[in-house]
Amino acid sequence: MIASVPKTSRMLRLSPEDNVLVAIDTVEKGTTAAEGIVALDRIGKGHKMAAADIRSGEAVRKFGQIIGFARQDVARGSWVHEHNTGVHDFARDYAFAEDARPEDILPLDRQASFQGIRRANGKVGTRNYIGVLTSVNCSATVAGFIAEEVKRSGMLDAYPNIDGIVALKMDNGCVIDYRGAIFDILKRTAWGYATNPNMGGVLMVGLGCEGFQIPRFKEAYGVTESEIFRTMTIQETGGTRKTVAAGVAAIREMLPHVNAVRRETCHASDLIVALQCGGSDGYSGITANPALGAAVDILVRHGGTGILSETPEIYGAEHLLTRRAANRAVGEKLVDIIKWWEDYTRRNNMEMNNNPSPGNKLGGLTTILEKSLGAAAKGGTTTLRDVYRYAEPVTAKGFVFMDTPGYDPVAATGQVAGGANLLCFTTGRGSAYGCKPVPSIKLATNTDIYTRMIDDMDINCGDILDGVTIEEKGRQIFELMLKVASGQRTKSEELGYGDNEYVPWHVGAMM
Repeated sequence: MIASVPKTSRMLRLSPEDNVLVAIDTVEKGTTAAEGIVALDRIGKGHKMAAADIRSGEAVRKFGQIIGFARQDVARGSWVHEHNTGVHDFARDYAFAEDARPEDILPLDRQASFQGIRRANGKVGTRNYIGVLTSVNCSATVAGFIAEEVKRSGMLDAYPNIDGIVALKMDNGCVIDYRGAIFDILKRTAWGYATNPNMGGVLMVGLGCEGFQIPRFKEAYGVTESEIFRTMTIQETGGTRKTVAAGVAAIREMLPHVNAVRRETCHASDLIVALQCGGSDGYSGITANPALGAAVDILVRHGGTGILSETPEIYGAEHLLTRRAANRAVGEKLVDIIKWWEDYTRRNNMEMNNNPSPGNKLGGLTTILEKSLGAAAKGGTTTLRDVYRYAEPVTAKGFVFMDTPGYDPVAATGQVAGGANLLCFTTGRGSAYGCKPVPSIKLATNTDIYTRMIDDMDINCGDILDGVTIEEKGRQIFELMLKVASGQRTKSEELGYGDNEYVPWHVGAMM
């Protein structure tokens, strides 16, 4: 991976082993591009041009790795994309723990700090929200009514230490087996949100007759009602109007207790950062993702935690992570998850390469292997310390992985349930996203999208193509992490995003 690119460069060779070049700017047909190659086709920004003749069936290489195989003979100078490149199975050497190295973690007195909210259990929040959780879709409307009435009444104005209230509505929870996968995931997700350090108080609202029973949920986690945790059901309370009134009253009683916090100096080791990418393009694996990876390396050195996820989007690059696994057991946990996904997609008449999305392809990404190699760069270069199932509590320090789908709201929901108190989100096409109660920092992969969507983007990583180094951009991202963790609002927070992005993963039979 190159550290910087001269402004005069028209195309990038990312590794000596590559047989494609990546266009920084559009290269018109007939133009003599980098390395004296004449473009036989128009090559769009972020797209690839063959740097050599590639025979049918031969591997196409980018980042020094296989991103696909030629479907036909591809002449030097041709546009390389899905019309002439595809994917099939090939052997990958997992080399478990071969590249694992101990990290040089800074002592506490040398770690970076931020102004966080320390909870009674020792966890540290970066925000202080009240959440209205639902146990079933049937209570989603009432939960929304409660949150809207609290906002409309202005009662939050008297409590400056509360960042807001959010209704976390789910679209499931009814006809499910309490012994099954759906119940287990919903249970972990709901409890993870209820105990996320950015949540100061929680009201859980159910209908009463659903499969995801609140009493069973409370029993599973040994939960009791308190000044900052309340539950109720619409049926027991007496219907919609009475439940809304009771919910608003419960939150009114909760407010002084939720407000009774103050920010104090905390160490960067208290940060658990969710790593996301969406609306990726051909620049994602060149600019924003490796820059975020550089920031994660800094975070890990300061004792913090970075959570990579989106299993379908590390597919084909998992061998790079297993090499960094702390030990063989950690690496095999990741491989077992990959095998589960292969079986899962096969049973549902799908294939792993149905990702990238149409927008990804327009941005220059051709195969899931190419997308995965770029997406995995968000995890930096340190040792993979552990692998978690969806919404499991993340307890390890350092770089970890969580199994989630590639769909951003579902993936981030699992990470937040796992304990993330901050989120960084890279995008090349321009994803519109927020994540209450966790602030989301948006990183643009290219200057065009940063300029066009300036109200949504927090950092421009496109200037890496103009000479800013990956390391310098990583430091900039890390510094912004600390500022946002201390209370500085992100662009998505200023816009009000985050009320509709709570999307638990549905796995298993819905009866």
